[in-house]
Amino acid sequence: MTGATNCSPSEESSKTGKRVFISYRAQEPDQTLAKAFHDRLKAANHQPFMAAESIAWGENWVDRIDQELRLCDYFLLLLSEQSVTSDMVAGEVRIAKQLKDKLGKPVILPIRVNLPLNDPLNYELRSSLETIQQKTWSSTDDTPKLLQEILKVIDAGAAPEPLDKDNIIAPVVTASSQNRPPLPVVDLELPSGTMPLNSKYYIRREPWDSRCLQEIGNRAGLVRIKAPRQMGKTSLLARIREQAHVLGYQTVTLDFLETDETTFDHLNCFLKSFCSLISLQLDMSPQKIRSYFEEYWIEDLFGPKINCNNYLQNCIFPVIDNYLLLVIDELDLLFSSDKVAKKFLMLLRAWNEKAKVDTTWAKLKMALAYSTESYVVFEDINHSPFNVGLTVELPEFTPEQVTILVDKHRLNWGTKEVTALMNMVGGHPYLIRLALYQIANQDLALDQLLAEASTDAGIYGEHLRRHLWNLKQHPDLAKAFLQVISSDSPVSLESILAFKLNGMGLINLQNDNAVLRHEPMYRPYFRSRLKVIS
Repeated sequence: MTGATNCSPSEESSKTGKRVFISYRAQEPDQTLAKAFHDRLKAANHQPFMAAESIAWGENWVDRIDQELRLCDYFLLLLSEQSVTSDMVAGEVRIAKQLKDKLGKPVILPIRVNLPLNDPLNYELRSSLETIQQKTWSSTDDTPKLLQEILKVIDAGAAPEPLDKDNIIAPVVTASSQNRPPLPVVDLELPSGTMPLNSKYYIRREPWDSRCLQEIGNRAGLVRIKAPRQMGKTSLLARIREQAHVLGYQTVTLDFLETDETTFDHLNCFLKSFCSLISLQLDMSPQKIRSYFEEYWIEDLFGPKINCNNYLQNCIFPVIDNYLLLVIDELDLLFSSDKVAKKFLMLLRAWNEKAKVDTTWAKLKMALAYSTESYVVFEDINHSPFNVGLTVELPEFTPEQVTILVDKHRLNWGTKEVTALMNMVGGHPYLIRLALYQIANQDLALDQLLAEASTDAGIYGEHLRRHLWNLKQHPDLAKAFLQVISSDSPVSLESILAFKLNGMGLINLQNDNAVLRHEPMYRPYFRSRLKVIS
């Protein structure tokens, strides 16, 4: 989260060279080509980032990749048959494009690796890259020339000229692409990130979808959506926001994934940035915001919470004609800053209470989403917003909903196939959609998917490794989870450990006992790995 604040400035870019993020798949020839680019850029005194070379053993690779994406000046993207269907690559491209549109960097430099320019990309990649010049690589003979062009662009400190949309090469069916599986241009949809409002793959989970849309129409409407990661929280938020537009509300959306981590360190800094972003999204000029801070943020008289209240009441609410829906996504990223999190959540609760009795504050409605994988246990639950408003704990898909998705993917499945997939991954929305996408795309068959599901090489490898990393950071959770996967019957755990493992989506609770979730996938994967670290 950025804005007009008096906080410490972000660290400056290195004066020794440019930061270059290399996005690739760990397969050949992508990996060898990425290594060649990495070594040459490093020799030229730039700062290349390549996951295999730059992330140390035991380091949080998810956080490191996110950090490097936000710091890089150039985003070198290797597009191959493998990478164009990678959820991770799609996510990296999406973040790079958002940062480019917002901050002017990174410059995106796509290179098609054995992928002709007229081969179709999926909708998400195509929409992000359609006006960006793309180079091609067919053999090692092309590597020196591409390196020379990359260094020329970086040394010039500029970006290649954007393409005229009228001159973009249209995708065609060639002899080489005809034998490849169809990409999700129209019929299929990459299961990644927020689902478009018009997505035919969005599955409403009633009664929760309807109740959320109804709640924001109520006075002091507050919706809290909680679930493990990749359960559809952000997609539901988008539909709540769209309903607010239909009702004539003004909306402000804050995604804490875009927030500089240092902003979370101090309450005053955080709240000033919070108010700044709200103001910017309401089309206030930076000059106007500064003048408001000078008039209403009086640090020598009042504390941060009083100043924040004054700012909202005197600077924000007067410009709201009807109602303001404040949408906060990835709220859990604040939880690691314990003191700031508790005070901010107490503030949200206080605003909701004011909205019930005060006509000025009644303009404020809120929709919050947070992952249950990052819970903070508050000593006094009455001083947090976690027991007010409409609580929505998103459930997994039912067999009927999975069957609907199967039909939408045009797969000729019966009950046997649906049951086999759900026995492996339950009704987890992302894991289900990833499987259906891969199978409908003819990347693999159901039998192969199920055989590889509990391995790092399978399509769920990233999902499994993320859970393993989280468990490694918390030995008490790892030890408790090892008890669960080592038992064929329900296990009695300390309540707080069971609460956290359930929030991570690793167990279900039956009469206060822990039962392993997604047993055929989680048990074989975690049993050997947790014994090693326990």
